[in-house]
Amino acid sequence: MAKEKQPGAGKTVEHARDPRAAAGFLWRYLKEFKVLLVFALFLTLIANSLALVGPRLSGEAIDAMKEKGAVDFDTVFGYAGLMAVCYLASAILSYALALLMRNISQRIVKRMRKDVFDKLMKLPVSYFDKHMAGDIISRVSYDIDVINTSLSTDVVQILASIVTVVGSFVMMVRISPILVLAMCVTIPISFMYTKHMTKLTRPRFSARSAKLGRMNGYVEETVGAQKVIQGYACEEVYTDRFSKVNIEATEAYYNADYLNAAIGPTVNFINNMSMTLVTVFGAVLYFLELLTVGNVSSFVVYSRKFSGPINEAANIFGELQSALAAAERVNRILSEDNETMDVPNAIVPENIEGNVSIQNVNFGYDPERLILKDFSLEAERGKLIAVVGPTGAGKTTVINLLMRFYDPTSGKILIDGTENNLFARKALRNGFAMVLQDTWVFGGTIYENIAYGKKNATMEEVVNAAKTARIHSFIMKQPKGYDTVLTEDGVNISKGQKQLLTIARAMLTDAAMLILDEATSNVDTRTEKLIQAAMEKLMENKTCFIIAHRLSTIRHADEIIVVNDGRIVESGRHEELMDKKGAYYELYAAQIK
Repeated sequence: MAKEKQPGAGKTVEHARDPRAAAGFLWRYLKEFKVLLVFALFLTLIANSLALVGPRLSGEAIDAMKEKGAVDFDTVFGYAGLMAVCYLASAILSYALALLMRNISQRIVKRMRKDVFDKLMKLPVSYFDKHMAGDIISRVSYDIDVINTSLSTDVVQILASIVTVVGSFVMMVRISPILVLAMCVTIPISFMYTKHMTKLTRPRFSARSAKLGRMNGYVEETVGAQKVIQGYACEEVYTDRFSKVNIEATEAYYNADYLNAAIGPTVNFINNMSMTLVTVFGAVLYFLELLTVGNVSSFVVYSRKFSGPINEAANIFGELQSALAAAERVNRILSEDNETMDVPNAIVPENIEGNVSIQNVNFGYDPERLILKDFSLEAERGKLIAVVGPTGAGKTTVINLLMRFYDPTSGKILIDGTENNLFARKALRNGFAMVLQDTWVFGGTIYENIAYGKKNATMEEVVNAAKTARIHSFIMKQPKGYDTVLTEDGVNISKGQKQLLTIARAMLTDAAMLILDEATSNVDTRTEKLIQAAMEKLMENKTCFIIAHRLSTIRHADEIIVVNDGRIVESGRHEELMDKKGAYYELYAAQIK
């Protein structure tokens, strides 16, 4: 079946970037673990406080050295022992903290992936028409993995950095406020520089995630079409196209990373300049006997601890920006509008008779370009309606509207005299059985694939449906019969066999209306003739809509609708239309020739 091109299909729609919204999105998940986060903060505080005691103890040990080389070893060993205990306890608590944060991040990511997948199941078909499958997969896998890494490692480092910076500052003030003033000269410079770089790098990391999503989408599309690509010997064409997409992704990575790479060394240089000032002023204060050697030594270590986290924060800054960009992309999915809600008190009929009336419907995927124009159709219960016409005429759009994948721009579609938008959407769709040209089977047993459309289907029902669809003998030749596992998308069976499985699936459902979209396009002529009889049984007492290009298969239809440019140009039975020698006659004659 040739599908009408839907504007925007296959493209990723980019929304305005909002880091605050991304941060708020992450907080919605983090706040569910507030108790554990408070405990993590407690561990961070204790672990880093113990690590901060070490330099002070080191200074006291240094001051235990007396004049003329005399050393109070008892004091030195005492302080050294305390240092070892503090550092060991700090290491153990830090390890426990890392495990705790990894546990929290994994639970958040598990919940996030479930929320995203649940959301995908609620989105309208139009969303998938406008977004590349690979880009959606990238958001579910890569982007959420980036968030996971940031939550499990970066958050720990940030918490540790905050405690270390504050603790180091307090200890330095206690040792020498004068030296603190000398050191703080460079702090505003570091802050202003980091803030400036944030503005420059944030949009670049967002662009990087978007380009990666586009590349993943292209790869997914290419892998799925390998037989066609190789069949037409178009490998070089796709290789060249991928090179362009790959270059764009690489450039996006470079543009984000080269700026981020400059932050760490620059901040480190600024902090080293502060160390120079501390060294000079520390020597002056020692000369004036305002500080001891141990005080100067402790202050220098604390100054390194103070500046170290600032430098580390600059190094993980890029990862945080990448995580925010990833969170923003994931949040866009969760912020999308769900498929339109059912109306209040939506109808859930016990039985659908199958009388269909399409009245003066106008519709276009793009509101400025109508696909169906003043389209009207009547299909009484049990009638077989065939819809034919050239590619792009609007045949598939009729099916999309019947199934309420889209709603008409104007006009009405009635089922048993009731507008279809008054039905509960699930109940409406349960009234249809579908056999499409694009067959779909999933990774699972043959039994599961056939029973997919009917809950609690018995083996006897499945076997009867398979026999009617002329697929039972093939199934019994498989190693495990109906328990044979099909690979994902059924690549271990032929297209014709997949088509027969989907026909058996439709036969198992007890629906009042049936949609056949070139249902026999993937089977040979002999198999097609065998299926025709099964189809006739399947169509008994059902309102049937057949989208057909092979006109010889719909000669027995109760009414044939010829569609061109979104309008019905002819309608009637096969013999009537052939006698008119109009549009249908031309289509039929072209196929015969």
